Amino acid sequence: MKSFKSTNLKGVRPKLPRVSDEMKAWSAALSSEVLDWPQVTTRAFFGFTALYRRARIFALLPRTRAMETPNSMAFKLEFPPSRILMRLQQDSRVGSTEMRKARWFTFEMTSGPDLRDALDWLGHAYEAAGKSKTRS
Repeated sequence: MKSFKSTNLKGVRPKLPRVSDEMKAWSAALSSEVLDWPQVTTRAFFGFTALYRRARIFALLPRTRAMETPNSMAFKLEFPPSRILMRLQQDSRVGSTEMRKARWFTFEMTSGPDLRDALDWLGHAYEAAGKSKTRS
């Protein structure tokens, strides 16, 4: 089983890399798609576009800064079910981090076909944002 590349950000402000031109285009495409989903809004957030389902943030798409690499985005899954956790662990493009006691995952994009998988991870995060905060 893969162990996640993990970063602990408690009290330490990370150096955020500049986003690549490719990632800017991919972020715009992802944002355009996700904005068609019910209850989704966006806000500017420290070089990112934050995606919300109602009042709950579920993802960060790079605008001027990226999470770990110039081609990475982030999505939030606080309590992923075991089948999703297994998929997260098996996907070599996924990393993990903890920000303010919430579980965030990063997704590294390398080519246009990664958009489909990025959208899939955003869908899981969107669904999770619509559920209660308590572990089931």
